[in-house]
Amino acid sequence: MNYWLMKSEPDVWSLNQQIKAGDKGAPWDGVRNYQAAKNLRNMKKGDQCFFYHSNIGKEIVGIVEVIKEHYLDKTDQSGQFVAVTVKFLKKLDKPVSLEEIKKNKQLSHLSLIKQSRLSVMPIDSKSWKILNKMGKI
Repeated sequence: MNYWLMKSEPDVWSLNQQIKAGDKGAPWDGVRNYQAAKNLRNMKKGDQCFFYHSNIGKEIVGIVEVIKEHYLDKTDQSGQFVAVTVKFLKKLDKPVSLEEIKKNKQLSHLSLIKQSRLSVMPIDSKSWKILNKMGKI
């Protein structure tokens, strides 16, 4: 299994909306950055992803699971970009803020810090465990 972080602006798509989507999940679409799109293509069914509220909050708030691997993004007229379908798994007991993540030297290598505009990024298993602990999971 691989781990990822996916960013969403909560006023566009929030964790609560993801929860309401239920077991059928919802498409993670609208990604137009080539590196982020490549990351979507690399996701496998069963991979887990941190759900990060960007712009408003700037914090990891939950975990979702990939339930359908990449397919053409219906919101992309060019036919170049893909989407995956994810379903809600759990809410963090304590959201983990970007500020807290930046303070942890063991996480300084993360794309979340180094490439702050990237919306879909891999997370190594060691960092996944650290962030889960920070989120009280």
